[in-house]
Order: sequence, then C-alpha cells, then structure tokens
Amino acid sequence: MTNILSAFDGKAAAERLQAFVSDNPDIERIELLFPTINGIFRGKWLPPKDIAKLAKCELRLPISIYALDTWGHDVDATGLGIVDGDPDGIGIPILDSLARIPWTKHPAAQILMTMVTVDGEPCRYDPRQILAGVLSRFDKLGLTPVVATELEFFFTKPIGAGAGAPEPPFQSLSGNLCNLDVMAAYDDVLHDIRQYCETQGVAAEVVLAEAGNGQFELNFKHVADALLAADQAIVFKRIVIGTAQKHGLDATFMAKPYGDDMGSGMHVHVSLLDKDGGNIYSSENGVGLQLQQAIGGVLATMRPLQAIFAPNLNSYRRFQPNLFAPVRAVWGLDHRGVAVRVPQSAGPNARLEHRICGADVNPYLAIAAILGGMQTGLENRISPGPPLEAGNVAAGTRLHHDWKSAVDEFAGSAAAAEIFGDDFRKVYTALRHSEIETLSKQVSDVEYRTYLRSI
Repeated sequence: MTNILSAFDGKAAAERLQAFVSDNPDIERIELLFPTINGIFRGKWLPPKDIAKLAKCELRLPISIYALDTWGHDVDATGLGIVDGDPDGIGIPILDSLARIPWTKHPAAQILMTMVTVDGEPCRYDPRQILAGVLSRFDKLGLTPVVATELEFFFTKPIGAGAGAPEPPFQSLSGNLCNLDVMAAYDDVLHDIRQYCETQGVAAEVVLAEAGNGQFELNFKHVADALLAADQAIVFKRIVIGTAQKHGLDATFMAKPYGDDMGSGMHVHVSLLDKDGGNIYSSENGVGLQLQQAIGGVLATMRPLQAIFAPNLNSYRRFQPNLFAPVRAVWGLDHRGVAVRVPQSAGPNARLEHRICGADVNPYLAIAAILGGMQTGLENRISPGPPLEAGNVAAGTRLHHDWKSAVDEFAGSAAAAEIFGDDFRKVYTALRHSEIETLSKQVSDVEYRTYLRSI
C-alpha cells in the first residue's frame, strides 16, 4: 500500500497554494472541509498567512471527527473519541478543490481535505479514503469507472433555529415538473448556483424543476474520476445551501421534507472503461453480458447495503409506491420506477443508473457501495434475472422500509465488510444504532395531537 504522506509532493503543493493566496490577496480565511461519515463537513478556518502548514502536512484533527453523530457528539460505541484517547490524524489537502467561496459576507476560500494516520496510512473512517480503496481494486483490473450524479433538493423559506417543518417559498403552481414558469420564479438563485458551480469547479449541466413545490434537480457531467464525481456532489450541496441563504431562502437535501410531496434523491450513472478507453458495457445487441452481471451484483448487494443508500430516519419515508423511489431491488429498460435503470443508450454510452439513494446520502459511500456491488457481480457473474415487465409489481427482493432493519442487516453483511472494511462497518453500525436510539426516545408533535387527549 502506498504511503500517502511519503507520496505527497509538498514542494509542488506549496507552490500551488501560495500562488492561489497571491492571486486572491483579499481572502480572509480558508475553510478546510473534511467530509465525515454523515456527509457533514467538519474542519477548521485557516488564515491565508498559514497556508504553508497545508503543504507541510502540519494540520491535525482528531480522527473521531469522522464518527461524530449528526448533532456533533462523540459516540462511545464507535470506539473513537475520548474512549481511545482521541488521537489525531493528519489532514492532506485536495489541491484541485481549492476555490473561492462566492456567497460569504467576507472574502473566503475553501479546500477539501482527506485524512491519514500519523504513519501515513489511509484513515479507515474517511469516506473519501473508502472510495479511493474501492477504486484501487478497479485499477488493478484495468478498469476505470465513469460516474455522473443527479441531485434533487428543495428550496424553502428561511429555516429558523427551531427547525420546525419547512415551508415552500411560494404557493405551488400548477404542474411543477419541467415548468419553465416555475424556473423563472427562481431565476436569480438558480443563476447564481450555476455561476458558483463554475467558480468552484463543479461540472454542472442541466437544471430542471422537479415535481415537488420548490424542488429542483441538477445533473452533472460524466467524469472518468469517481472521486471527483463525489467531491462535486458533496460540494454542490454546500453551494446550494449557501446560495439560497444569500438570496433570503434556505434549501434542504432531506430525502422527504414533506410527507405529502415528492422526495429528493441522488441518482448515479456508471459505466466502466477498459485500458484502451472502451466501454466494457457497450453492446450493439441489447444489454451486454457484462452490464447484466454488474446489474446483478448491484441488485444482490442493494438490500444489505441499504443503510448506506438510506442513512437516516427520514430516508425511509421516501420509499413509497408510485413516487419514483423504488421499493424493490429490480431492474428495467428505460423504466424510472425500478432500482436500477438501463437508459436507452447503446454502444459507448451504455450504462446503468442507480436510483435508490436519497439526496441525504454521503456521495463517497454511495458510489463506493455501487461500485463494490458492480465488482461483485462481474467477478461472480451474477445474473440480474429478466428486466421488470409492466405491471409486475411483485418482482425483485423487497427493500427495507424501516431504518433499524436496514442497519441490522448492514451490521452482519459480508458485502459491507468486503467493500468498506470491517472496522468501518462496525463504526458505521454503532453510529447509526446510536442515532436510532436517540430518535426513538423523542415524542413527536403528531403523537401528542393524536393521543394526549383522546385516550
């Protein structure tokens, strides 16, 4: 295994970092972004005058930041935090991600960070390192994944400190889906989102109004760099929220912010290139055998890995029939009601589209899980069975509809241990179980309204 610290070119990094600071003399801070297991950024603000610390790998944070719960608390059951002395890891900058932050009041920049141990080995709990490990297996096979994501989100009225139920910015217009009048109503904020994506190197393409009130989707370019695809997806969430707040709005990537409206998902398109740059899924006669086998592996691992694709309590409210959130592990040809869709594309554009993830997913972990499933299918030549036929609603394995059962299956999953490593599987399980326990103790407003005076 390559020692990341030894391989890091500090001299070249110092030149790039210092050049950025020189070109942006007004910058008052550089925000160091560590994407954690929950998909929440943790980190520090660094004064530009101290930029050399990044190149010298002198920036340290506790390894336990990756396993903080959603509220920012240590979870003793993970074995990380004060229970193990809370040791530090070393932050390594992702140099290509360094960019200005256009929406802040004071001039600022940001850079994505990854973490290694003090010995220079990958941190076992860093989602970016997890994905990098999966990609190294494809590299040994002479294969390169090509990945593109599609992310849905809702604009809302400003969310107060109490964080009650969100409200759409405007009363619903008739027929939101692909409605140009709806898009025009949000023209200013959408314009800035596109501009800020360009500023931060996020390869955004098509934007469209989705079916929900205030809901939109943005599609990203296909890139032969799965780490970059995940970087762009998680940075995009930050762009949307920051830009919305600049415009007096807010935004959410909750999977199901409204019980009676559409949910938000993250769809992932994947193909595989061989050493010569050819798409191994390419076929001029229907769905090729290798694409079928990849689909077979993705379907076989979908239920065991569902706790990755649907990581939170709210995630499971999205899985409802006839709302474009698949409820069974089944595939189909150009069918948007299935878990794995094969778009109408032959030859070099052949690919699969994974449609299970909520918008609340961690992009690094989701892409790692999908690629791990594909590798399982290719190596074991797993057949996906026939594609879904219209009206056959009982086809395929039923997916989990509650959080705890999904986490419990993940905890004992051989596929999870193989793809993510046993240490990560145990930490992820402990983190999810802790949040399940915390939320299960909360009494909701609807329970009070239903039961307090009636029984």
